[in-house]
Amino acid sequence: MDKTTVVSIKNLHKSFEDVEVLKGIDMEIKKGEVVAILGPSGSGKTTFLRCLNFLETADKGIIDIGGHIVDCQDIGKNQKKKIIDLRRKTAMVFQNYNLFSHKTLIENMMEGLVIVHKMNKIEAYEKSKKMLERIGLGERINYYPHMISGGQKQRASMARALVLNPDVILFDEPRSALDPELVGEVLDTMKQIADEGITMIVVTHEMAFARDVADRVVFMDKGVIVEQGTPKEIFTRPKEDRTKQFLSRFMLLETSENYTI
Repeated sequence: MDKTTVVSIKNLHKSFEDVEVLKGIDMEIKKGEVVAILGPSGSGKTTFLRCLNFLETADKGIIDIGGHIVDCQDIGKNQKKKIIDLRRKTAMVFQNYNLFSHKTLIENMMEGLVIVHKMNKIEAYEKSKKMLERIGLGERINYYPHMISGGQKQRASMARALVLNPDVILFDEPRSALDPELVGEVLDTMKQIADEGITMIVVTHEMAFARDVADRVVFMDKGVIVEQGTPKEIFTRPKEDRTKQFLSRFMLLETSENYTI
């Protein structure tokens, strides 16, 4: 597998008014790598993810995705095209699905292909139909979001990301809005995506996914990366006390799993 760097982040800072949320994040991600980002609420995980595709604009830092480089401190006319090109290299799966309620599943799939990638509607329809069939929703292509379950909505959201053929897919707590019994089908779909060698950055509290699927686990707290390493290193031999403290709390919640710290 090609292990070239597909995402490079240097010295990323973001504040909201007088609250500094990101305090100089550095990260490199290889093609095909699955990175799980853990951390308590307010640690900056979701803000970091949103800054990567400019749903939020960082105050400072360099973002390079697929060779498209943007200096966040110099967002002017010259950078707007670079931001559009960079965003085309990413796709995001939101915790609350973000499907258009007035569009059918296949219309939701087609939207990005037609509007962003300028694909003709016939080609976009065929590509979207194949993607929905691939994730087990082929019989529901003409359903509206309110007609399907939460798990199916999240899988449709993943299909919408996949159909764009991005360099990297960003996942923001993809299971948090789901009933517990629906979590498994979404995690199975994510494992399938990972097995296909697609680069993924996943903000999650799902310890089993981070342990079993991720290539690297990053623990964030108070706007900085406290520690990172392989799942085995983080879950069995964390070096930092803050990491140990965080993981110990989840050990109490996930009683069906046996994590040793």
